[in-house]
Amino acid sequence: MSVTLLPAERYGYDFIDESFIPKGMDEYWIRNTQSVSQNWRNLSEQEKEILLRNHNISSNWNDVLVCDPFDPELIVNSRFYGLVRIGKLRSIVLKYHDFCIPAGIRNSVIIASDIGDDAAIQDCGYISHYITGSRVILSHIDEMQCTDHAKFGNGIVKEGESEDVRVWIDVMNEAGGRSILPFEDQIPADAFLWAAYRDDEELCRRLQEITQQQYGGSRGMYGTIGSDSVIKSCKIIKDVKIGNAAYIKGANKLKNITVLSSEDEQTQIGEGVELVNGIVGYGCSIFYGAKAVRFVIGRNSNLKYGARLIHSVLGDNSTVSCCEILNNLVFPVHEQHHNNSFLIASLIGGMSNMAAGTTIGSNHNSRANDGEIRAGRGFWPGLAVSLKHSSRFAGFTLIAQSTYPYELNIDIPFSLVSNNIKENRLEVMPAYFWMYNMYALERNSWKSENRDRRKIKIQRIENNYLAPDTAEEIISALEKLKGWMRQPDVSIPNEILPVHGLERSKRKTVILKPDRAIASYKKMLFYYSYKTLADYLIEHPSYTFDEMIDRINAPDEEKQQAENEYGRISDWVNFGGQIIPSFRIEILRQKIKEGAIDNWNGIHAFYADAAKQYPLDKLKHAYSVLAFLEHESITLDDFKRELNNLIHTQRWINDQVYKSRDRDFSDPFRGITYRNEKEMEAVAGKTVNNPFIRYMAKKTEDYVKAVEGLIERL
Repeated sequence: MSVTLLPAERYGYDFIDESFIPKGMDEYWIRNTQSVSQNWRNLSEQEKEILLRNHNISSNWNDVLVCDPFDPELIVNSRFYGLVRIGKLRSIVLKYHDFCIPAGIRNSVIIASDIGDDAAIQDCGYISHYITGSRVILSHIDEMQCTDHAKFGNGIVKEGESEDVRVWIDVMNEAGGRSILPFEDQIPADAFLWAAYRDDEELCRRLQEITQQQYGGSRGMYGTIGSDSVIKSCKIIKDVKIGNAAYIKGANKLKNITVLSSEDEQTQIGEGVELVNGIVGYGCSIFYGAKAVRFVIGRNSNLKYGARLIHSVLGDNSTVSCCEILNNLVFPVHEQHHNNSFLIASLIGGMSNMAAGTTIGSNHNSRANDGEIRAGRGFWPGLAVSLKHSSRFAGFTLIAQSTYPYELNIDIPFSLVSNNIKENRLEVMPAYFWMYNMYALERNSWKSENRDRRKIKIQRIENNYLAPDTAEEIISALEKLKGWMRQPDVSIPNEILPVHGLERSKRKTVILKPDRAIASYKKMLFYYSYKTLADYLIEHPSYTFDEMIDRINAPDEEKQQAENEYGRISDWVNFGGQIIPSFRIEILRQKIKEGAIDNWNGIHAFYADAAKQYPLDKLKHAYSVLAFLEHESITLDDFKRELNNLIHTQRWINDQVYKSRDRDFSDPFRGITYRNEKEMEAVAGKTVNNPFIRYMAKKTEDYVKAVEGLIERL
C-alpha cells in the first residue's frame, strides 16, 4: 500500500466513508452514543487568544468545544484537528502512586477525540478518534489511534469487510479444526462449547451468528479509555478499548484488543508487552515483555517474564511466566512458570501445573499437526516430561520425569505414571495421591480456592478434587481394574498387574499395587459420598435427614432419562472449570440451535442456572454412588454411624497431609546444605509451622465440630 495524499483542510474529518453513514446521520452518529453527554460550548474569543498565545494550533477553532469550568492556560503547545470536545479542566494535579502530573494538555496532538473531565495529557504525539473518561492520565505515548473498522479483539467483521479479515483462535488443535471466535465476555466454558462439539455443525454456525450479532455492528466505533486509567511511556496503541482504573506503562504494542478493568478489578500492563488480537480479562497483570497474539485471558490471571500466549484461551486465576503456550484451551487455575516448558495443542482441565522442561504435545509421530492432548483437572507433568499427541489423561494425573515415546491413554485418576526405562515398560500407580501425597492433593484444592480473587464470578469453579467428574473416573477405573484382575492366568507377583490399552505400543504396561488402589478408590468414594451428604445438611440446617432423602428421591424426568442402572448420572463434563451433567449441556445445545437462547448473556445465564442446581445434582449423585458401593438404602442410624466414620477419615486425611509434608523435612539429604538443624529451621521452617499445615489442622477441627453438631441435631 502506498502513501495517499489528502486535502489538508479535511485532516481529522471523514472518519467514516459516506457509503457507511445511515441516511440522516453524520460521521459522529456512533461517537455521540459512546460519549457521555455534556454541556459542550464553543470557545470564547478570550479563550482562543490564550490558546494561541500558548502555542496551540487548530485547523478550525469552531470545532474545539469545551465544558465549564475550563482553564485555557492548562493547554500548551498542542494541536487539534477535526471535532475535539474537552470536558471540565481545572488547575489540579493528578497523582497515581508517586507519579504526579498537572491536569491539562501539553505537547500533544489530538484528532477528533472526546477528552473527559480533569484529564492530564502530555507528550502524546498522536491521539486519534478516542473517547476518554474522567481523571485519565496519558503521558509519553507515541501513537494512539482507532480506525473506523476497529473490532477491539472481537472476532467480528464490520460493514463492507470480507470474511478473511475475521480473527479466529485455533484452540486445542494447530490445524484449525476447532477454531473459535474471541469476544469481550468470553469465558473458557464458551470456548469449550464451541471447540469441543465440532460434530454439531448447526451449533457452531449459531455461535458464530450470535457472536457477530452481539459484538458486530456499523463502522465508526471510537476507541475508549475508562475513567481513572493511567497510560504512560507506550509506543503503539491501536484499536484498543480500555476499561476503568487500568494502568498501562511501557507497552510496546497493543493492537485490536479489549482490556477489561474496573475499580474493583484493576488490570495492569507493563514494560515491553505486546498484545495483538485478543481480550484481557478483569484484574489481570501482564508484565515484563510478555507476548500474546490471538488470545483470551480470563479474570485475575497473570502473564509475565517473556511468556508467549498464542492462539490460546487461558482461564481465570492462572499464572503463566517465561514459557510458550500455543493452540490451547486452558481451564481456570493453571500454573506454568518455567522458561523451558511448552504446551502445544491441548485441552487442560484446570487446577494444573507444568514443571520445568515439560514439552506437552510433540508432533514428531505424525505427518500432520492435527494431534491433541486432553487432560482432566489437576494435571501435573513433572520435570522434563515430554508427551506426544494424541494422548489423554484422567483427573489428577502426576507424570514422572521422562521422555514418553508413545501416545498415552491414562484413564486411571489420581495416578502416578512412570516410564521404567530399565524394564522397558510403562508403570501406573492408581490412587497414588491418596496413598502417598495427600499434602499435594489437599493443597491443590486449597490453592485453587485461595487464589480465586474474582469480584464477579461468572462461573462456579469446582475446587474439590473429589466431585462428580472425578468420582465417575474412579468408578470407571475400579471396573477396569477388576476386569484386568479377572483375566485368566493373571498373577500379581510383587503387586504388579500386567494390563493393556494405556499406551500405544507393544511393550509391557503394568499397574502397581492394584489391591491397595482398589481399596483406596473405594475409600475415596465413601468419603466423597458421605461428605457430600453431610455438607448438604450442614449448609441447610433446617433440613432433617428424611427431608434430604425426599429431595434426593424426588422425580425429575430430565435426570431420570440420563440415569444408569444404579439411578446415577454417570456422564459429567468439566465445562470450563464448572462441573455440569452432560444432559444439561444437551439441553443448552438444543436451545441455542432452536433460537430459544440467542445471545451469550443467555448462555451465561444457563451456566448460572446450572450452578444453582449443582448442589442438588451433586447430592443426588453422591447418594447414587452409595448404591454402586452396595449401600442402596440408608437409615438414619446408618447415616449417623457413617458420619462418625467421616470424622475418622477427615482426621486421617489431616494426618496424612502432615506426614507427607514432614517427609520433606525429615529427609537427611534435605539438611546437608545447613550447618545444623537450627539453621535449617531458621531457613526452611518446621512442618508444624507450615502455613498450609496449620490451615489444614484448623479446617479439620472446624469440620469435625460441624459434623459432631450435625450428629447431635439428627
